[in-house]
Amino acid sequence: MTQLARALVLESPRNVRPTELPLPEIGDDDGLLRVEACGLCGTDHEEWSGALPTGFAFVPGHESIGVVEQVGPAAAERWGVQPGDRVAVEVFLSCRQCEACDRGEYRRCSRHGLADMYGFVPVARGPGLWGGYATHQYLAPDSLLLPVPPSLDPVTATLFNPLGAGIRWAVTVPDTKAGDVVAVLGPGVRGLSAVAALREAGAGFVLVTGAGERDRRQLELAREFGADLVVDVTDQDPAKALRAATGRLADVVVDVTANAPSALGQGVALAGVGATLVLAGTRGSTETPGFDPDHVVYKELRVLGALGVDAPAYRAALDLLATGRYPFGELPREVVGLDDVAGLLARMAGEAAPAPPVHGVVVA
Repeated sequence: MTQLARALVLESPRNVRPTELPLPEIGDDDGLLRVEACGLCGTDHEEWSGALPTGFAFVPGHESIGVVEQVGPAAAERWGVQPGDRVAVEVFLSCRQCEACDRGEYRRCSRHGLADMYGFVPVARGPGLWGGYATHQYLAPDSLLLPVPPSLDPVTATLFNPLGAGIRWAVTVPDTKAGDVVAVLGPGVRGLSAVAALREAGAGFVLVTGAGERDRRQLELAREFGADLVVDVTDQDPAKALRAATGRLADVVVDVTANAPSALGQGVALAGVGATLVLAGTRGSTETPGFDPDHVVYKELRVLGALGVDAPAYRAALDLLATGRYPFGELPREVVGLDDVAGLLARMAGEAAPAPPVHGVVVA
């Protein structure tokens, strides 16, 4: 009898259907993951609500942690894994041969690129198990797997993705130096992760901004992660607050907000002459109230976009999580089973009460 995996398929906005899919036959060059936990990303609820249209049915989930259940000999050698190993799954695939992969920019792999991202592949493409909202996830030959330190439980380990983003977006991309003054816009899980990454990098001063009651709890958490100053932009000018605290503006500004149209203008105002402004993640809006392009020119700012993360940042994130130096284990978190994912996604999208947790996780 064919064994079946249980999975959730997002067929259309707000329409998540439980289904069963056959487990694939594993050959010499691929594998199968038994999913233990999958983090819920902002992208997930944007897909669920239709704010980020996809046009096809698929199994969501791209922050997967699990145990290698089956693996072919060639794949085992390439990935350095054996059955029973706990791993994190990188969302992008890499052919390991094209120019982009040689440069370490495998998210632009000529064979795969953005079309083959885990959690974004049509369920109609066999074997269908391309996302973490399932009991099992297929591991294609060009997958990238990262070993999870033994001290990390699967739920906490799902933070490899947001913490990896914090490391890459706040430190690697802008080349943040020890002693730099840094402003982080947005106190969500990626903003908090950026604070931890900046503290590890030796940043001299870290400001975190949020907006109103919805962000009050996260701003207090930012202090626990090491922020020197937190600002609610609804009642305080962040640039004035930063000048008052440090006597200067920021060397680096990292914008990890979503659905916050005024953040870009605030970021430019916070940036000092010659500073670097990183726009990371999707904006969720084309509006930019308060943004004056001339200030980019006057200040000679370097504006960079950051798409995704990479394996070096993920490895560093897993190692940092294992140290326990930051309170990631104590984040306000909600862990749900497959049957309750739709409700949590609705709350994350702001379409249901109560307010969503800082960190959401689905377990199979």
